[in-house]
Amino acid sequence: MRKKHWTLTPWFIIFAAVMMLMAFASFEYNIVLCYVELGISVAAFAVVFVLSLRFRSYINNTVKSAAEKIKGLNPEHLEKYKYPVAVSGSQGDILWCNARFRKAMCGGKSPEGENINSYLSGFDIEDIKDGEGEDVAVDGREYTVFCLSVGDGVICHFIENTYYKSMVREYQASLPCVAIITFDNAEDFSSDSDEAYSEVSLTVETNLQKWAAEYGALYKKIGTNRYIIIFRDSDVEKMIAQKFPILKEIRSINVNNHIATISVGLCRGSKSLKDSEINARKALEMALGRGGDQVAVIKDNSYEFFGGTAAAAEKVSKVRMRVIANSISRAAADCDKVFIMGHRFSDLDCVGSAVGLQCIMEKSFRRYCKIVIDKETSMAKQLVSYVEDRIDTGIFITPDEAIRGVTPKTLLIIVDTHLKNSLESAQLYEKCKRVVVIDHHRKAVNYIDNALVFCHEPSASSAAEMCSEIIGCLDDKPLGYVQADALLAGIMLDTKNFVLKTGVRTFEAAAYLRKKGANTLTVKGMFSDSIDTYREKVEIVCSSNIYRGCAVSVSKKHTDDIRLAAAQAADEMLTLQGVDASFVIFEDNNRMNISARSYGKLNVQIIMEQLGGGGHQTMAAAQLENTTKELAYQKLLSVIDSVLDDIEST
Repeated sequence: MRKKHWTLTPWFIIFAAVMMLMAFASFEYNIVLCYVELGISVAAFAVVFVLSLRFRSYINNTVKSAAEKIKGLNPEHLEKYKYPVAVSGSQGDILWCNARFRKAMCGGKSPEGENINSYLSGFDIEDIKDGEGEDVAVDGREYTVFCLSVGDGVICHFIENTYYKSMVREYQASLPCVAIITFDNAEDFSSDSDEAYSEVSLTVETNLQKWAAEYGALYKKIGTNRYIIIFRDSDVEKMIAQKFPILKEIRSINVNNHIATISVGLCRGSKSLKDSEINARKALEMALGRGGDQVAVIKDNSYEFFGGTAAAAEKVSKVRMRVIANSISRAAADCDKVFIMGHRFSDLDCVGSAVGLQCIMEKSFRRYCKIVIDKETSMAKQLVSYVEDRIDTGIFITPDEAIRGVTPKTLLIIVDTHLKNSLESAQLYEKCKRVVVIDHHRKAVNYIDNALVFCHEPSASSAAEMCSEIIGCLDDKPLGYVQADALLAGIMLDTKNFVLKTGVRTFEAAAYLRKKGANTLTVKGMFSDSIDTYREKVEIVCSSNIYRGCAVSVSKKHTDDIRLAAAQAADEMLTLQGVDASFVIFEDNNRMNISARSYGKLNVQIIMEQLGGGGHQTMAAAQLENTTKELAYQKLLSVIDSVLDDIEST
């Protein structure tokens, strides 16, 4: 029927149309012939019309019959299905099922009266009916279930795909994961003796070879103190569950009071080895930027970090800083004006670094240069006043003023932060096409990735120390005592008066600034507090509790200087006996803020990162939205437990 309709109908229409034209053409010559041809044309059109009606009726009856059988509750039809089918009522109770459902899902027993949800792996039938299908598992077999509404009931079709899903899992488990490893602090051992360096390098390499052999992975040395291992994804899952014990094994290597550490960049989920290798290098860069001694796992552009308990090794060589200084010099020579900006709630390190660089940009490079700052929210008001009184009141401008003055060739120098969401003005950053970053905090995921120069030293004590070295490599003749005081104040703030993260280069920078006229008594005066701030600090310290070696306090008051008081209280709480880290929770700008400090035994950056913040090993912070002080306190204790439990287990 269908074949006749589709093959004959077009010919009948063409034939009828031709006959109709011939009838009109022969009208003037032979009237009889015209009527005959006209009759044949009408007959042809009639045949087409009848055939079309019969075919339409055939389609309607067939579709209606199929719809009744597919959507209806026809037991005879459903029983013929080659996969499990069940019908449930409005209450979710099973009213009927075919033989395959009883055999595959119920062990041959009749399930009538049971709730269909017990066969849906935790799904509720009301939530998944008429949907795109859900994956369920019953008695070790896997299905995709499609639930179709029919009147008051639901027909559930269970399509088994155990084999295909197991194939997908096997494929995912066998995906290659490239890990690139570097021996972080090989220079520490090479400075002792060649024998010690060779021994430690060989021990590290042996441990890495054992690690690869344990999982049957491909191991290869790709350079000096650099290695590559290709694991299976399923093996990486096991390592993640164990928190990468290889880090602890490498840290157990101790020669002449130097502890060996490695950094690992590992990529998961890439479809090709080339992409996996590229992302592994990206992850390794992130691990090194966070101070090393850790594994950075990247998957779908999101990171997961493990380790990071050891302090970053100080870089003794200043060669990199000279290279950075030359790059900054070229960037400054190619711009028409310079803006220097730090993070929100700027501190002495942020402002001090900016003041030092502003002098060089303006006087050595002869460029219009201003410092972008919000004086109202700054925690370095005393330093700002000190600089304005002795240099120029116009050295500091607001973010709005800077935005209005941006040109296509404006250079923006960002100091003491590398995060987009912590800048004094995100709008100014977005408007400037040329950016230089100078920071010492451990690298975070949302870092500024479009900088012309990205000067990042997590082993440095402060941004002021880094800026002092950069200025020393440039033309530093214009640097006066005011700028030297500002830079020294930044170093003293972040080192807690040369106690924390103080290396050889820290004292060299301080000596350089002292030579340039810095006065320690003047700098000390910048740390003085008002009586109200001091009272608030004392109250916070006195209300602290000791929890697992951590001093935790919640500020009950909300004052204008609460942020400064909280930071100073956190520093003060470290002096308490038995305290490895301190945390102060306070409210500001309708947010719960946490200020964290440590002497380095406990990495507070890891704790703050889990709360959405960041920082470095001895100084970090976080902000919590839409919460209360009580909930923030409980969240903090929970994260402390998690981090300390991981440290103890490894």
